[in-house]
Amino acid sequence: MTLLSIKGLRVEYPGRKGTFVAATGVDLTVARGEILGLVGESGAGKSTIGSAIMGLLDFPGRVTAGEILFEGQKIDATDRAALQALRGRRISMIFQDPLTSLNPIYTVGHQLIETIQSHLPLDHAGARKRAIEMLDAVGIAEPEVRVDQYPHQFSGGMRQRVVIALVLCSEPDLIIADEPTTALDVSVQAQILKLIKKLVAERDVGVILVTHDMGVIAETADRVMVMHRGQVVETGDTHQVIHEPRHDYTKSLIAAVPRGDRSLHRFPRVVYKTDNATPEKQIDLGTHWLGRAANAATSTEGKALVEVRNLDLRFLTRNAMLPRNRRYFNAVRDVSFDIREREVLGLVGESGSGKSTIARVLAQIYRPTSGTFTFGGKLVDAKLPSREAMAIRTQIQMIFQDPYSSLNPRMRVDRIIAEPIRHHRLAENETELRGIVQDLLEVVGLGAAAASKFPHEFSGGQRQRIAIARALATRPRFLICDEPTSALDVSIQAQILNLLKDLRDALNLTVLFISHDLPVVRQMCDRVIVMRNGAIVEEAEVNDLFNAPKSDYAKELLNLMPSL
Repeated sequence: MTLLSIKGLRVEYPGRKGTFVAATGVDLTVARGEILGLVGESGAGKSTIGSAIMGLLDFPGRVTAGEILFEGQKIDATDRAALQALRGRRISMIFQDPLTSLNPIYTVGHQLIETIQSHLPLDHAGARKRAIEMLDAVGIAEPEVRVDQYPHQFSGGMRQRVVIALVLCSEPDLIIADEPTTALDVSVQAQILKLIKKLVAERDVGVILVTHDMGVIAETADRVMVMHRGQVVETGDTHQVIHEPRHDYTKSLIAAVPRGDRSLHRFPRVVYKTDNATPEKQIDLGTHWLGRAANAATSTEGKALVEVRNLDLRFLTRNAMLPRNRRYFNAVRDVSFDIREREVLGLVGESGSGKSTIARVLAQIYRPTSGTFTFGGKLVDAKLPSREAMAIRTQIQMIFQDPYSSLNPRMRVDRIIAEPIRHHRLAENETELRGIVQDLLEVVGLGAAAASKFPHEFSGGQRQRIAIARALATRPRFLICDEPTSALDVSIQAQILNLLKDLRDALNLTVLFISHDLPVVRQMCDRVIVMRNGAIVEEAEVNDLFNAPKSDYAKELLNLMPSL
C-alpha cells in the first residue's frame, strides 16, 4: 500500500536577486514497510523534500507546483490544523542537527515525556518509563540517570540518539530521517539502522532515509533515488543503483565513496558533465598565501610536536557541600600519546569515548584535571605567559563537529573568515584581506560569491566548509579535525580531504583527525588510536590496525563498518 506519493513537486525561494529553485519535477512514492534512500550532494534538494512534506519550509520557501499525498489525502501546507495532526504523531522527522532540535533549558527526559504525552495516552509515570526505554533502545548507557540530564551534557552523537528517541517514541507511520547517523560512530549507527529496520518490519513503517553515506544506503534502503541540483537523475532498486548505475552522475558519486579495504593516494572527485567543474585547487608554496609561513618553517619531521602524558579529565555531575557526596564523570582516563610533525593521527571510538574531550584539551578549551600537554617543546598550562599562550593558540586551530553552532549567524561569511586574520594581523591591508578571504573560499569549494552571504543561506555541508576556511585562516601548524566531514556528501568530502592532504604536505601541517567513518580514517591517517570509555585500547599504524587489529573492540568496529 502506498503511504506517501509526491507528483511533480517544485519548491522555490523568491529573493531580491531572483528566484532560487530548490527542487523541481520531483516524483516519488513510499510504501508501508519500505525504506527509500534519498542521496545526492549537499544542496541537491534532499532536505527540501522532507521539509515540504512536513510543511516546514523556511520562509520565503513555498511549493509552487505538484502535490503531496499521504494515504491518498493531499497535504495542504495552508491547513495548519491538519498538519498539526500529522506532524509528530503520524509523520515524524529526524533533523540533521541534533543541537538545534533539543531545547537547552530542559532535560532530555522532560522533552521526551512532553512528546510522549502529546501523542500517546500515558500519564507522567508511564511516559517517563517509556522515555527511559527509548533512551535504552537507541543505545544510551545508564538511561535512568541520563534521562534527567541536559543536552549540553551529551556528546554530539549522543544528542543525535536522543533526537531519534524523540521521533520513535510517538510510533509514527512515516519517518523522514535527514542524515540520522551523521554524528554517530559505526557501532551506534548499526544499532540505530537495525532499530529503524525493525520498526519497518514489525510496524509497516515507511521511511525516507536522506543520507550522503552510500554504505548506509547499500545496507539499509530497498530503493534509491539520486538527486542532483534539485532534480531526480536516477531511481531504482538499491542493488541495481549501487552496482549497475545508469546515470553518469550516479557512477561518479559511487566512485568517490572512500574504500575500507586499501589506502589510496587521493580521493576521486565527483564531476558531472553539466557542472562545468573547475580543476581541483593545488597548494603552491611559492605564491599561495597559505604557504608563505611554511617557507620560513624549520623542518622537524619525525619529532613529536604534541606530547600528551597521563591526561585525566573529569566533570562534576552532582555538586554537594561535602566533597565525599560529590559525583564526577571521568571523560578521559590516563591517556598518553605523541603526534609527530607532519603526521595525521586518527582518533576513533564510540560516541562518548572521550575523543572530542581530548580535542578540546589540546585546543585549550578545557583544562585537564591532571596530566600534561606539551606543544613544540613548551608545556601548555595555566602558568604559560599570555603572550606565549596566544602564539600557541594561533598555531592550533580546530574544526568543530557541528557547523551550525560554530558560526555566528549575525555575521556575513567574509567577516567570519576575516576575523582571525584581522585579529592576528596576518594581512597587510584590507585589500589583501579581501583577496585572502576569497582565496580561502575558492580553496574549500564555495567560490568568492559566498562571501556576501549569511550562514543560514547555506546547507549543513556548505557551513562546514566555511568553518574549515576559518580554521585555515591563521595558517595553523597543528589542525584538530573533530568529525570535519560528518556533514559533507562524498564529493565535497573528497575535495576537503584532498585539501587536508595537500595542506599537510605543503605546510608541514600536523593533524589530529577524529572520525567515526573508518574508511575515511584509513585513507587519511598514518597512525590510529582506538578509544573506549575514556581510555586507549589500541594504538597502531593504520594498515596494521585495519589488516590485523589486536583488540576485540577494534575488531568489532571494523566488522560493523558499512560497505558497498
